[in-house]
Amino acid sequence: MGKNKIARFAENKLLPNVIQPTREEALNNFELKGKWREKIFKNQNPIVLELGCGKGEYTVGMAKAFPDKNFIGVDIKGARFWFGAKDAVNNGLDNVAFLRTQIELIDCFFAQNEVDEIWITFPDPQIKYKRGKHRLTHPDFLNRYKNILKPSAIVHLKTDSEFLHGYTLGLLQGLGHEILTAHHDIYGAPEYEPETHYLREIRTYYEELFSAKGKTITYIKFKLK
Repeated sequence: MGKNKIARFAENKLLPNVIQPTREEALNNFELKGKWREKIFKNQNPIVLELGCGKGEYTVGMAKAFPDKNFIGVDIKGARFWFGAKDAVNNGLDNVAFLRTQIELIDCFFAQNEVDEIWITFPDPQIKYKRGKHRLTHPDFLNRYKNILKPSAIVHLKTDSEFLHGYTLGLLQGLGHEILTAHHDIYGAPEYEPETHYLREIRTYYEELFSAKGKTITYIKFKLK
């Protein structure tokens, strides 16, 4: 493990916006479950999750754009989201937090109806058939999300993977979920479309990387039935 990574792990323990529970804590009535607004954000604003947040730039970007919402970046790789956590602290953003955990455990950390919105940004598409259950839009994950989302809450998927985009569209249609918006190329869509205009405002590290290579960026917005 590199020195920089070790230093980031150490600093994460000191950052007020980083929560790093053990698996045992997650599985045994996690103390913040149902109390994120009260204990972490000190307000009653909506809670938005970014799953697989990477370096956390999308979480922080949304927090800057929407100060009336609370944002939580979720990822198992704390050395990555250290960048976002530090940025939020340095900019005095008190509507940002980061949770280090496996997304498979997401419903251990939030109570029923506690979450208002979910963003899934550039996840590993898990193209191999045997890895299908690890796709963040697999039915098992959708059921976990449903356990914590408010009724009629919105889920967003932003990806460079045409495979994952197509897989998710087919899955949502097959299961009867409500697809609100589906774009096969958000940067190729007309400028006047409000949805794509907003989607262009905030970019992740990977989005910049993929766009530079000429990859198409896709987007789906949906509700779980």
